Amino acid sequence: MVARWVSGASPLLIAIIAGAVTANIVSLPQRIQPGLQFCAKRLLRVGVALLGLQVTFTEILGLGPATLAVVVAVVVLGIGLTMLLGRLLGVSWTQRLLIACGFSICGAAAVAAVDGVVEAKEEELITALALVVVFGTLLIALLPPAARALGMNEHAGGVWAGAAIHEVAQVVAAGGAIGGTALTTAVVVKLARVALLAPVLAAVGWHLRRRSTPQEPGRSVPLVPLFVLGFLACAGLRTTGMIPDVVLDAAGFTQTTLLTAAMFALGTGVRLDTLARVGIRPLVLATASTACITSIALVGALLAA
Repeated sequence: MVARWVSGASPLLIAIIAGAVTANIVSLPQRIQPGLQFCAKRLLRVGVALLGLQVTFTEILGLGPATLAVVVAVVVLGIGLTMLLGRLLGVSWTQRLLIACGFSICGAAAVAAVDGVVEAKEEELITALALVVVFGTLLIALLPPAARALGMNEHAGGVWAGAAIHEVAQVVAAGGAIGGTALTTAVVVKLARVALLAPVLAAVGWHLRRRSTPQEPGRSVPLVPLFVLGFLACAGLRTTGMIPDVVLDAAGFTQTTLLTAAMFALGTGVRLDTLARVGIRPLVLATASTACITSIALVGALLAA
């Protein structure tokens, strides 16, 4: 309900904040921890799989080669540069991977989905989620006036917003502030970034399998996680156009509900004392990553316009 009244706020981000506020003002009983873990792991993966129903490959291909090149450049270069800068800053591999994918692909959902593959430390996960909230919200306020100041038309402004901003709801807010044409373009560009979540997770899984050795204890890392296959299957079904609107509406509500529950559970791990221990390096990395991704998206939008 809160998301309806706050411009640019998605239920996912509100759930993270609500979970964090709750955890910092109330001592949560230990008996609810198994339920929170279930939401943060199982429900999350089902929700990410259903996220594929938002994507149609036909709409994405309809963007054209130039705009698709911008999307690929933002994701590939965004992740690559963030990983490189994080290494120079001395940020751990898992922490910088969470930030890189969250900022380059689709915000909190990408952060949580990557965590489902790499199983990062709790403080690394909650730091990445908090940074997505802060920087994604900041871009809502800054990008539309910047697009107007640069004299960008609505199409170019929409490409920039869709390629640069983290969450779908944040993209909707920024695109709508630029104009109606910008809004439509921004959403499709954003969904093209969401579609790249699957190959990125597959690449991460392949990297972990290659890096692991038979002597290493622990779980076996799947090459392609099951929920990624589910994401691709849902996207394929949506592309066929055979799913009735009533089913899509129900699936969309279910997906939002599951991811919102998962984000609340993850948000309960965001404690101020934990964030204070993390230090300033992730914040510096997030700032640099935002600058890189926004700049790549801007250059691409101007060239593709």
